Amino acid sequence: MKNVNDKSTDVVQLAHGGGGRMMHQLISEVFASIFDASGLDCSNDAALLPGQQSRIVFTTDSYVVDPLFFPGGDIGCLAVYGTVNDLAMRGARPAYMSVGFIVEEGFPINDLKRIAESMRASAQHAGISIVTGDTKVVDRGHGHGLFINTAGIGFVDHDLVIGVENVQPDDAIVLSGDIGRHGLAVMACRQELALETSIESDCASLAEPILKLIDARIDIHCLRDLTRGGLASALVEISESCRAEIVLNQAGIKVLPQVAAACEILGLDPLYVANEGRFVLFLPAEQVNLALEVIDRSCADSKPVVAGRVSAVGNPRVILRNEYGTERVIDMLSGDQLPRIC
Repeated sequence: MKNVNDKSTDVVQLAHGGGGRMMHQLISEVFASIFDASGLDCSNDAALLPGQQSRIVFTTDSYVVDPLFFPGGDIGCLAVYGTVNDLAMRGARPAYMSVGFIVEEGFPINDLKRIAESMRASAQHAGISIVTGDTKVVDRGHGHGLFINTAGIGFVDHDLVIGVENVQPDDAIVLSGDIGRHGLAVMACRQELALETSIESDCASLAEPILKLIDARIDIHCLRDLTRGGLASALVEISESCRAEIVLNQAGIKVLPQVAAACEILGLDPLYVANEGRFVLFLPAEQVNLALEVIDRSCADSKPVVAGRVSAVGNPRVILRNEYGTERVIDMLSGDQLPRIC
C-alpha cells in the first residue's frame, strides 16, 4: 500500500534527467504545458527557425557528465560534439556556439585549461566557432566540479525538411555504427571497473556524414542521435511521435564483444546504453545502399548497418526480432540505466 505521506512524486528525481519515460513526462507536464506550445519544439533537440536567406536551426544543451575525463573523451569535447550533433540532426551546417562554465570553487586551473583546449580542438574539427560565453563560480561543495551549458546556431541550405512527421511506411532504418560504448566507458571509469578490455567512448561529430548524405541527395526523412536512453528510447520516441510501428532486426544491431560482455556482467541492456557518436536515419529503401556507402566513407570508427524498417503507420510500437523470428516489444525505461553520462 502506498504511504499517503510519500511526496517522492512531487519532487524532481535523478531519473527525470535520464532520457526515459519520466523525463518525457516532466517535459510534457511542466515545460510544454507552461511555455508557449506553438513555439516550443518538444520532439527534437533543436528548433528550426525562419530566415531570410536560409533556415536557421537553434539548440541549447547542458553537460553534467561524471567523471569529467573518461576514455575517449571529456566534458569539453562532449559539449562541443553534443551541440554540433543536435544541429546536424535537423540537417543544419554548424556555424556558431556559446559556452557557459559553472565552476566549483577549488577546481584545478590546469584541468580547466585542458577542457578548454579540448573544446577548441573539437570545435575546429567540427567546423563550428565558439563566439561568446560566460563563467560563474559557485561555493565549494555546490557545483560537482564543473558544469557546461552551450547554445548552437546552424544554417540549412537545402530543401529537405527533416523530422518525425516525415517518417513513411516501408522506410528503411540505418544505424550508423555499433552501440553502447559511451555509457559503458563512462561507467567503467566512474566505478573504476577492472575490465579485461578497455572501452572508449564513441564521442564524435556527426555533422560530416549528415552533410555528405545531403550532398549525395539522399531523401532523409528523419534523423536522431542516440544519447541518453540509447537506441531503444530514441526509436520509441520516434514511433510514438509519428504513430508508426518499427521492426528492428537484432542481427543488424552491432555491439562490440567487450561492450556486450560488460553489459552482461552489470545487468545492462545495450539497447538502452547511451551513445555520443551514433545516429539512426529513416529513408526510402531504394536509397539504402548509397547511404551506407556515404556513411562508411565519413565515419572512420564505425560500420553502418540496416537495423530495421517502418512496417506500418497507426500502431505506435517498436518490435525487436531475433534470428529465430521471436519478437519482443521495446519500451522506454522509466529513467536511465546510467545517470550523469552526458
